[in-house]
Amino acid sequence: MFDFEKLDVYQETKAINKKVLAFIFTSIKDDYIKDQWKKATLSMMLNLAEGTGRIANSEKKHFYTISRSAVFECVALMDVLVGMEMLPEEKYKEFYESYEKISKMMLGLFRNVA
Repeated sequence: MFDFEKLDVYQETKAINKKVLAFIFTSIKDDYIKDQWKKATLSMMLNLAEGTGRIANSEKKHFYTISRSAVFECVALMDVLVGMEMLPEEKYKEFYESYEKISKMMLGLFRNVA
């Protein structure tokens, strides 16, 4: 098992991505928004994994920062989608709560890197 797979935050990102990607592929018709959200939510997960694989603490922090920034991008995209009535309020709340939890977990991970 790889180190990143042992992280609770990785398991959370994996769980939300399963839900978010299913929603994106079935419900979002706009190709640009679909692509941006897909890239952002995957970037969150991939940069977390890549950062965990880095040896230098400064590199770990760099990738954790990128990963957390991708969470913020997802939330901003959802805000646009809710405003355009392309994302139901209940899905927004569900996804928002998961992204918020992940953001906090990532900040803790960042702070724990010496």
